[in-house]
Formats: sequence, C-alpha cells, structure tokens
Amino acid sequence: MEKIFSSDFVYVVNPGGYIGRTTAYELGRVHERGMAVYYAEPPKDIPIEVPAGTVLTARELADGIVCGTSRIKAIRRPRVAALPTADIVIFTIRDWRLHVLLIKRGTEPYRGKLALPGGFIRPGESLEDTAKRELAEETGLDSSSIPLQQIHTYSHPERDPRGRIITTAFLAIAPNLPEVMGATDAHRADWVEVEDSLWLNNDRLAFDHGEILQQALGRARRLLEHTTIAADFCGKVFTIAELRKVYEAVWGIPINPPNFQRKVRGTKGFLIDTGKKKTGQPGRPAELFRRGPARILYPPMMRSE
Repeated sequence: MEKIFSSDFVYVVNPGGYIGRTTAYELGRVHERGMAVYYAEPPKDIPIEVPAGTVLTARELADGIVCGTSRIKAIRRPRVAALPTADIVIFTIRDWRLHVLLIKRGTEPYRGKLALPGGFIRPGESLEDTAKRELAEETGLDSSSIPLQQIHTYSHPERDPRGRIITTAFLAIAPNLPEVMGATDAHRADWVEVEDSLWLNNDRLAFDHGEILQQALGRARRLLEHTTIAADFCGKVFTIAELRKVYEAVWGIPINPPNFQRKVRGTKGFLIDTGKKKTGQPGRPAELFRRGPARILYPPMMRSE
C-alpha cells in the first residue's frame, strides 16, 4: 500500500469484474486519498462509486500513458495545512464558588475579549508542553504543580479567523489558586465565576471558547460523579462540609448534608480521618480528613441525586 499511495494512479485488473473483499477495502483507502482509479472491466458488487470513463482496456491505458491523452489523469486530494494550539480550562474554588481562569486578549483577533489561556505549539513541544508553557507565560502560575488532562480537540474550519487552526483543550483542577497576572499576548488575567452567560452570550468569549468551557464544565461534573477528584479542589486537610461545598459549587445545586456525609464516609478509600478537628470556629469542632487512596467512586455519586 505504501508503494500504491506514492503512485500517480491505480489500475485494477479484475477479470469478469470481480473484486475480492480485501481488495475492495484497499481501494477504499485509495479513494480516501483522492487518487485516480481505473478498472480493466466494469467492477461488480463493490460499494465504491465508479465514475464514468474509468473503465479502460490495457491498450487504452498504454495509449493514454504514451500519448499523454487527457483521459488518464493523476488526481491528488489537496492537503490541509493546519496549525495546532493548546487551550487550558483551569477551575478553582474561590469563596465557595466555581471560577475559571480567563485572560483579556491584548492582540487581534478579538482584542479586548475574554478567552481561555493558550497558544501555538513550538518546535520540539508536545501539546502538553505547550499548555503548561502558555499557562505559565500568560498567568504566572506554576504549571508544574497543576496536572492537566485532555478534554477534546476542536477542528471546525472557521473556528479561528486567522486560518485553519486546530486546538486541543486541557482541563486542570486545583485548590486555592492565587491571583494571576497577564503576560505575552494577554492584557490581563482574572478568575471569573462560572455562569451560563459565559457560553450563552456569544459576545463574552473569543473564538469557540464558550463551547470549550461548557464542555469542560460537563467533564468536571461527570468526574465528580465517578471519581474522587473533588478532593483536588480542597487543601491537604479539609472537613466533609468543605468537600460538600465543592460538589455544590461544581454541580450548581444544593446537596443534603446528612446524605452526603453518609455517602462519603461509606465510600471505601475516599477519605482518611486525621484524628484532628478544625478549631477556631463557632459550634462543634468539625473532623478533619485528607484524601484517601481511592480514585474511583463506587457506587458513583450521581448529580441527579
């Protein structure tokens, strides 16, 4: 197939029109590349469109090659040149409300608009390297201490007015992140409370970042249902009430405290009791916990509940 793909066209010798199943699959790969395919006889029972004028005898093929007739043409599908970028959706809890890190763009396009931090990949970088570098450059945050996970790749041809640019979005979750500063092409960076208007109002975010943010929020909510990632929003030690507030902030709904406490205490490996209590607050001192070894919640804690 490597030799076939480097050819100008393909000529199929198919006595009686028969083409085997394996050959049909191979021809499908050839058609996907936009190459010209000619047949010695009209093909039978093949699920590929056979354009008129592509059935040639060996003599016609030879004459066409020698004489250079216009009937024999090399067809090549145009290659699409695209530039890869990485965008980062980083969530944190501030005042028990979910916030996302956004920058105000300092350059065109969308100068002055809010956007997710991100940028173009550089030679020798992986997409993960680009995401970490851009996070540090545009916000001043220490990207080495913030784990990233891929969300999705966005490739709509018109998503960026600068040309064909394909971006891969990364999700990061971290507790108590500090104030940030803008740098490079970011005029400034701020923590913005997550609300529906960020993606419902097309004028608030640049590019397709509203769609990316909405999908990242959906991913974060599902992760809270099936994993112990909610503890990533907390400090090294925390109370069950503080953990519940994380779920409420990310899910956007109130949760019944007794039911929640019974659930997390009953999930093996979710929490480890430190044997200490949080003091300095009115009322009964609350027990302090740290994250346990479990990474999967079983049974899951569904948002609908």
